[in-house]
This record gives sequence, structure tokens and C-alpha cells, in this order.
Amino acid sequence: MTLIKSISGIRGTIGGREGEALTPLDVVKFSAAYGVWALSKSDRKKIILGRDARVSGAWVSSLVSATLVALGIEVIDAGLATTPTVEMAVKYENAAGGIILTASHNPGNWNALKLLNANGEFISAEEGQYILDLAESGQIEFAKVSQQGSYATNFTFLQRHIADILAHPLVDKAAIEAKNFSIVVDGVNSVGGVAVPALLSALGVKRIEKLYCEPTGVFQHNPEPLPENLTHICQTLEKGNFHLGIVVDPDVDRLALICEDGTPFGEEYTLVAVADYVLSKKGTGNTVSNLSSTRALSDITQKYGGQYFSSAVGEVNVVKAMKANNAIIGGEGNGGIIVPELHYGRDALIGIALFLSHLANFKGSANMLRNKYPNYYISKNKIELTPHINTDSILRSIKERYKNQPINDIDGVRIDFGKEWVHLRRSNTEPIIRIYSESESEATANHLAQKIISDIREIIK
Repeated sequence: MTLIKSISGIRGTIGGREGEALTPLDVVKFSAAYGVWALSKSDRKKIILGRDARVSGAWVSSLVSATLVALGIEVIDAGLATTPTVEMAVKYENAAGGIILTASHNPGNWNALKLLNANGEFISAEEGQYILDLAESGQIEFAKVSQQGSYATNFTFLQRHIADILAHPLVDKAAIEAKNFSIVVDGVNSVGGVAVPALLSALGVKRIEKLYCEPTGVFQHNPEPLPENLTHICQTLEKGNFHLGIVVDPDVDRLALICEDGTPFGEEYTLVAVADYVLSKKGTGNTVSNLSSTRALSDITQKYGGQYFSSAVGEVNVVKAMKANNAIIGGEGNGGIIVPELHYGRDALIGIALFLSHLANFKGSANMLRNKYPNYYISKNKIELTPHINTDSILRSIKERYKNQPINDIDGVRIDFGKEWVHLRRSNTEPIIRIYSESESEATANHLAQKIISDIREIIK
């Protein structure tokens, strides 16, 4: 059983002992700490609550809402809702914050509390640490009966979110509708199965083939939208007469695309393609992605005369760098797209609308569009952590071994070898060390990753 407390929120497996997994007691404790923090930061007493479709979501949501009401908070429950929709709803309702109950790409036996501030953005590391400390302090005071809060539902936020996407000046609904696209959607039996078809219909797409779009929370495949988990949709496109496949993770903040011939567009290139479209329309502009993302975004940005900046992994870090560098688009190489004109959050829905606008105006297929971009290959690997493994010691040892190479240590250790790089860091969401490497050659990228993995195993021994 696993319970992870980080700036990404509180995440854990369901079932087990308090403090060792995400149990009802943990849910209440951390919800209460967040509620106290939110009340201390704002004179508003409203919190937006939403969840993905995982099986544990209903009871976790009940505990969170009851706890917040007991603190004197007005809870607006969006029910089944995407993470970006809840982020938008915080702004719509002028709320003090929001909680999304989702463990993102983690399997169905996980759940989590993702925590938002009054801007509808993820809380900072400092704020997260305050909440963690408060949760463990035992010093939380609840409201008297006369001052308790209230509970209400509002299931209209998705429609408003979609309307705002259609109103974005770079979303070309007329071009999308004229193309008469046929699209396959894999909603991994979560909220994307509802939200993505609704968006496509609003954009004028008439032929939508749905795979796993019933929000039962029973994931039919590993929910992380990586090529090895997407064989069914790839086979459907390969055999059918479709223009594009669209895959989202359970809370719809990551977007993966499949070309018309059943080949993955590449999650790293979702952001690259959308940035290309935005930069072409804007003329130029700055971009941001994290240290584990492809250098293709830097190449595209420089082509338009803009500046590219990198950040530590994590949406809150990307957003901070985007604001500091006035970036017009940014995100993470896992298919997360952030369009600040809409909001500062990873949003697969605006990503879909902008990508389809790009494809509709491009004289060619999705596969042809992919082939116009620099071709890098990222090898993504991981090492499972056990209690006796000292991650900090491993990172220090790797840094020492490669001290003669350019090193960036703002988030783990990234080592550059000319146009190639390796980045290793402890995950904020799983008990693993991630090892990513990139090269123009698949064999070289894999070799670089395996060399670092071999180094780590030698250090552990």
C-alpha cells in the first residue's frame, strides 16, 4: 500500500492502514487541512469539487464535501468533471479554491486529492507543505453548527468550458467542420468519454467512434496514454477509415493523438504541434516545457524567433516559468498543453480544439503533419523504489560521475551530451525514479537510459 504526500497533492492506493494508504481517515485529515488553508487565504468560503470516474470516487467525494461543510465552507460539487473544467469553474464561481479527486494516469486502485488555489491553479510547494504540516498537527478546529457550510451541485461547468474554448480566437470551428473529420476517441472509461465527444460535437465533428467512453471507472487498459497501452485504438484506425485518434487520461489533462494509419503521433509532439500552430498565428512568442520534454519544442520556438525556457517537472513549475517569461504556450512532454489565454492549467480539451484547427488548415494528413517536425526519440524508463533506497544519494552519485558534462539539477539531475540528454528524478506521483533520455537515434536514446540504469544499480549495490 502506498501514500504519497507532495506538492501535487495527496495520492495513494485504496485500502489499508491509515497513514500507509489513502484511507477515509487520510481523506478527512487532508481535506480539513486544505479547507483551513483556503479559508485563511481568502474571504471567500466557496470550494469547487470534482472527480474523475474511478470506482472509489463517490465515497471519497462524500468525505471531502462533508469535511469542508463542517469547516463552514460552501461546497459546489461539479460531479464527474475534468481537471481543467474544475480549474475553470474556480474562476467562474470566484471560489477560494478547488479539489479534484483523481490520480491522473495511475491505475484504478489509486485516488488522490489535487488542490487548487483561488486562481484555479495548483498550489505552490510552500502552500502544499503548510497543508501537510497542518494535517499532521491535530490543531484543526471545525465550525459550530450555526456556522456550518452548505452543499450544492452544478453540472453545467463543462458546457461553459467548451463555450470558452470555441470562443478562443485561434480555434477555427469553420475549418474543422468543413473538413468533415472522422475521429476515434478513447476515453479510458472516465470523464474524457463524456467531455471529448461533447467538445468534438460542438466543433462540428459528426462522425465520432467511441472506445471505452462509458464513465464506469473500470479502466479497460493501463490509463497512462503511452503507445504500449493504446493498441486497441491504433488497430481501429489502422483498419478503419478515420482521420485521427484521440486519447486522454482519466482526468483529461493529458492528450495523445493517433495518426490515420494507426501510428502514434507521439505524446511528446502533441505540445510541439499545437505550439507550431499558435506560434504561426501569433508570429512569434516564448514557450516553456519541463526538463523531461523533447527539444523539438525549442527548435520550433527558435524557428519563429521566440525563446524557449525549461522548468522543473510539474504543472505548477511550468506555470511559474511561463508567467516569468511571458510564454504564450507551454506544457509538459507527456501531452499536457497550457494555453494561458484560456487558463494556466494543462487542458486536453483546448489542445484538441487547437490541434484540429491546425490539421484542418494543413494540406495533408496527421501523419504528414507529424513528419514535418524534428524527429527525436525519447526513451522513458523507471526504477521501482524500496524503503532502503536513498534517492538523494543516488542522484548525488550520478551527478559526481558525470560532473564533466553540462548538468542541470533544479529537478533531479539532467545531463546533456550535445544534442542528447538524460534526465533522472524521483516521481512526485509514484514510488519510482524516472529515467528519460533523448536522441535523434532510438538506439542511442535507449543506450543512454540503460547506461544510467546500470550506474544506478551499481550505486545501490
